[in-house]
Amino acid sequence: MSILVLSGCSDWQSSLHAHGANARAILDLIWSFGAVAAITWLLVMLALTMALFHHRRVQAAPPPLRIDSHQERRFGRAVGSGVASTVLVLAALTITSFFAGKSIASLSGKETLTVRITGHQWWWEIRYPNDDPSRTIVTANEIHLPFGEPVKVELDSTDVIHSFWVPSLAGKRDLIPGRPSELTLVADKPGTYRGQCAEFCGYQHAHMAITVVAENREAFDAWRSRQDAVAVAPAGDEERRGQRAFLSTGCALCHTVRGTAASGTIGPDLTHLASRRALAADTLAMTPGALAAWIADPQSTKPGAKMPRIDLSADDLNAVVTYLGSLE
Repeated sequence: MSILVLSGCSDWQSSLHAHGANARAILDLIWSFGAVAAITWLLVMLALTMALFHHRRVQAAPPPLRIDSHQERRFGRAVGSGVASTVLVLAALTITSFFAGKSIASLSGKETLTVRITGHQWWWEIRYPNDDPSRTIVTANEIHLPFGEPVKVELDSTDVIHSFWVPSLAGKRDLIPGRPSELTLVADKPGTYRGQCAEFCGYQHAHMAITVVAENREAFDAWRSRQDAVAVAPAGDEERRGQRAFLSTGCALCHTVRGTAASGTIGPDLTHLASRRALAADTLAMTPGALAAWIADPQSTKPGAKMPRIDLSADDLNAVVTYLGSLE
């Protein structure tokens, strides 16, 4: 059990390991509120202990209508001090929250890049818009960004309420259908950070993760250039067979592979599928075995997902896996 608890504080998905300006502002709030709560608890326990163990001399019971003015003054001062302390603490926490929000908002307008993220049940569609629509990059479940640069993230949903949360880089932001929102991401250093849908959005909510890859500007530009290209043509007989099987079945009705006749928009764009680190919103590692299992029976891995089972022969399945594995 302790291992499971500590795993929630792991570096790549933890608010306690801040690697961005927004996340640091939130972490400061966590420590401030936590410290106030701890001190308050200690003071309450101290007062309770004193009340339980305070030695009182045994006295005869006073007449029921007699008022002890000294004791009343003590009670009045205690209550007044408690009220004043509560007001001061609430005011201090409010001011701290205000400046944290101001710090987060100060990054808005300084972004060097825009990324549009759309939530689906249960995956993330990611677009890098371009003035030329034909050069808009479309990928899924994996964001690349240059570290040290603020990135504007525009958020929307096509079905239910989702919540975008990469705790090491920023706070949560809901994706409400028909009500676009946005936030700013900035990573202080290169690294891979994991995010999660933080709003219950259906049966596979727990399997709706997202990965953020922060890299230097040169590596990011190189990645973007590769993503901008159409899919590579099949290089061998096995890949050509896989492409034919892919285009002649329901795969091409739901997925897009730029440079081919596949132009579906229901599922993720697969033009550069093999360049991603995981499948099915970080449910499976990107390996040939996992890819074959996902294609053969997606419902056994992610029940309720919109991807149906496609009846393929063993040879066609292997060919499709080989073809998709070449799409880097």
